[in-house]
Amino acid sequence: MLLIPLRHENMEGRRWPVVTFTLIALNVLIFLGTHWKIEQQEPERMEARTHVLLMAAMHPELNMPAALESFVDDVKRQIPEASWKQLASRNRAVADAWEARIRSIEDSGQLQTEMDTLAQSFSEVQKNSILDNYAYIPAHPKLLATLTCMFLHTGWLHLIGNMWFLWLAGFILEDRWGRVIYPIFYLVAGFVATLFHGMFYSSSLSPLLGASGAIAALMGAFLIRFPKLKIEMLWLLFIVRLRFKMEAYWLLPVWLLMEISDGLVSFQASGVAHWAHVGGFIFGAAGALVIARTGWEHQANAVIEEKIGWSADRAVVEGTELMEQGKFDEGIAVVLKYVTAKRDAVDGYAISRQLYWRKNDIPAYRDATARLCELHVKAQDPEAAWQDFEEYTNAGGDRLPAETWLELCRMAEGRKEYERAVAEYAGLANAYPAERQSILALLAAGRLALKQLKRPADALGYYRAANASKVPHLDWESNIQAGMKAAEQAEGIPAISSV
Repeated sequence: MLLIPLRHENMEGRRWPVVTFTLIALNVLIFLGTHWKIEQQEPERMEARTHVLLMAAMHPELNMPAALESFVDDVKRQIPEASWKQLASRNRAVADAWEARIRSIEDSGQLQTEMDTLAQSFSEVQKNSILDNYAYIPAHPKLLATLTCMFLHTGWLHLIGNMWFLWLAGFILEDRWGRVIYPIFYLVAGFVATLFHGMFYSSSLSPLLGASGAIAALMGAFLIRFPKLKIEMLWLLFIVRLRFKMEAYWLLPVWLLMEISDGLVSFQASGVAHWAHVGGFIFGAAGALVIARTGWEHQANAVIEEKIGWSADRAVVEGTELMEQGKFDEGIAVVLKYVTAKRDAVDGYAISRQLYWRKNDIPAYRDATARLCELHVKAQDPEAAWQDFEEYTNAGGDRLPAETWLELCRMAEGRKEYERAVAEYAGLANAYPAERQSILALLAAGRLALKQLKRPADALGYYRAANASKVPHLDWESNIQAGMKAAEQAEGIPAISSV
């Protein structure tokens, strides 16, 4: 069974989440630079450890350097006495060719030489090992490793999962706390989560790595700052898929309780750092309360508003605050008054759209999204405009204003997205058969189908539809007839002679 968060209701920020992007990029780059090396080192690392333990168990009389003796003692404390006796037994199966050779040696001097060689090999492997130096090992903690372990991951799934959670919880907190408080909070949270893990696994030799402790702290902060925000989840069980939404104040505490339960049940047997998650989450929630009550968040918001020019638009800030408090109607009233006075206020329509979504007023959400799309089209921002259009259609919209729709199609054409442009031109013509934009859309669809997509039959259909349109089109008649002729020739339809 898998529970995957897909998105939450506040997926729009006031500015680019530079810090969150940077953290994600750092994690990805460090993974690409270290993962292959860790995989290359791990067989040699495990072999060196296994051979030392076998030699120490079978020949406890041999001398070992202090560091090696400490390692052996740590392992002996962690495993049952019967398991250590099993390692020392000569009746068990031989582990590998090295052990077979060691068992044949009777001379104590030669055995000590073998132990010295193992000690040197162990030391060299440990010195070069990324895991031993930069992952956090509770039994031998290093201050630097409490931070560096946050940027190491065991594999692609581990990395992608953590980065997705970082994006969902991180960018909205960065938007609220700014580019100074947020990264400091993230790093301190990761440090605390690592130490919390170490408290429960103080004798463990297993390396801890991953950003999930710091990300759990972001989740705790998210709960405090946005408790009523709905999170859309995907539940997967074999072939069953179920989407549902749940407020943060229900979902995140349930997740925390599951982590505590798993930590208590599995304890040291689990490969998941449950207690790092628990410690990070608790720290994150407490930290968010401190940041809010000390006024740091308010100060950060004032700086952000000044930098992005929102200081004069108090209505947008007030609407956002009312939305976070769950006062949707009051927030809508404030923002509507603002956009009525300032018709081109992208920020106002963006907030109103979120308010309508949170209120579950889908028709109003569609209208606000259509207006945003229109403003982004006017601003020549195709990425934002197409994102608006997709959200509009996902919400059930099928009749974007004709002029906006036409310009959106032209943007797609300008970017050489011809398939998409033709499909939307055709949709526009079908939706507005009595408007002049439908003729322009059909002509454009015919031209692209003929010249770019090499589909003369489709092009002929579009030109014929334009020719049959009840919209007066004398000024486009020559274009229509020329298009039909070119499409017929490309299709191989013989021309009809008139007498």
